[in-house]
Amino acid sequence: MNNDLNVNELMPVLFVGHGNPMNAIYNNSFTKSLASEGEILKKLNPAAVLVISAHWLSNGTHVSVSPNPPTIHDFNGFPDELFQVQYPAPGATDLAIFTKNLVTSIHIEEDNIWGLDHGAWSILKHMFPLADVPVFQLSIDYKKPPRWHFDLANELRTLREKNVLIIGSGNIVHNLYLVDFSEKAIPFQWAVEFDELVKTKLINKDFDALIDYKDIGNSYLAVPSNDHYLPLMYTLGLSDKNEQLSFFYEEIQNASISMRSFIIGI
Repeated sequence: MNNDLNVNELMPVLFVGHGNPMNAIYNNSFTKSLASEGEILKKLNPAAVLVISAHWLSNGTHVSVSPNPPTIHDFNGFPDELFQVQYPAPGATDLAIFTKNLVTSIHIEEDNIWGLDHGAWSILKHMFPLADVPVFQLSIDYKKPPRWHFDLANELRTLREKNVLIIGSGNIVHNLYLVDFSEKAIPFQWAVEFDELVKTKLINKDFDALIDYKDIGNSYLAVPSNDHYLPLMYTLGLSDKNEQLSFFYEEIQNASISMRSFIIGI
């Protein structure tokens, strides 16, 4: 992979609804869509992938600088098969430090302990199955409001010019209180409606409405906590409104989790 910090290619940005950790080992329509996107993106020869995942929440903002990030199995109650999955992608220390120095509004801490949580490896396993693209992560300061994260993402746009593929990994609708893991779970109507409202606002590039998501109908059910919603702020903040936005997957899984995924800039 090309780790030259002087390259000048504008990489796309993505939002991926990662959902149930079991998607890491499933062969379903969602994972097939990830594989298809990965084939396209691999041709762009990314220097590295930066993931902003719902599963790395912190006080302050941290960037992972480990040269060999471990696979983190940050869940319980799943089959042993899932815990056996490893994603041995190398880290991207130079790009992580570049990211830290790029941001001037806040101080970003270097972290050499954090690895790849399942918001990262469960999707990258399908997108880049050879684990041959370097990966690093940026944490989410959970005490900050959505607009703060959107503004922080604005400062990271230069990374796209440095051949870094950036993925926000969360879920637009994510209610584990009402989740249904049965095989034929029927989506809740409120989940479908919120997901469709967000889709419309994405198409219309109404970023302000998406930042102020609590004014969107049924947000109290769709986003009971915004840990999985905040990665969306990074995807939007990293993009320009004149860039093309394309959805590559749409589904409500487990009755209350939106798997909506899209790419901007390609």
